[in-house]
Amino acid sequence: MFGAVYGDVIGSYYEVHCTKNYNFELNQDSTFTDDSVLTAAVCKAILNHPDEISGWNIRSRAKEYAAQYRQYYSRYPFAGFGNMFSDWAKDPYAKNGRSHANGASMRAIPIGYAYGTLEQVLLQTKASCLPTHNHSEAIRGAQSVASAVFLARNGENKEYIKKYLEKKFKYDLSISFSVLKDAYVFNSRTSYSVPPAIIAFLGSSDYESAVRNAVSLGGDADTQACIAGGIAEAYYKEIPEHIKRFCDRRIDVSIKSVLKEFNQKYLS
Repeated sequence: MFGAVYGDVIGSYYEVHCTKNYNFELNQDSTFTDDSVLTAAVCKAILNHPDEISGWNIRSRAKEYAAQYRQYYSRYPFAGFGNMFSDWAKDPYAKNGRSHANGASMRAIPIGYAYGTLEQVLLQTKASCLPTHNHSEAIRGAQSVASAVFLARNGENKEYIKKYLEKKFKYDLSISFSVLKDAYVFNSRTSYSVPPAIIAFLGSSDYESAVRNAVSLGGDADTQACIAGGIAEAYYKEIPEHIKRFCDRRIDVSIKSVLKEFNQKYLS
């Protein structure tokens, strides 16, 4: 699970200082953001209630995810949350949000680790989206990320992952990363930002290159590196020690604690 959060930390500086340079420096001002906070919230929701669901109780499950989102927001209100999410999180009576941005996709990575079938991964991911991203575009993006993690951790190769995502979610993942990068600009909409994050992983050779690809798109660097890094960890199964050292001291201890607990249960 640290692969997603490390990607968030590394990309955080370059969300504001966008770069197309693959060989960017790991910047000392990097920190964890709302991406890490909500990833931890999903981990906690699963640890508290790991049971599988069906279609009939998906909304009650969504309320459990929502409770954790609000709780973690209250702990880290200045972690870079968007205004729409902040307004929702501060209002316990707020209706489900209908955002089509990529926030639901970056926090879906734990679901791909925790459940044993793609059917359950898809159901849980939809439940995790409903409180704030009850929009078909956002749900599709989050399900594509969680599915990629599920397939990667279960040993499927990149070509299989690519074909599954293209068929299931109607994404075109065939464009080469270099061609994509040349024309790419910042946009946090799910349909625009999530497929490139997946392509950043598909065009990688190891964990670090996946994160560097995602950041060097010059877009929503923390979220796209969180997504690419989360899938890459599931696929490559290892993260370089220098990245661990750089990122670990920039992550709050309580976030690290819940990630470690999740890892012990689902990644060991």
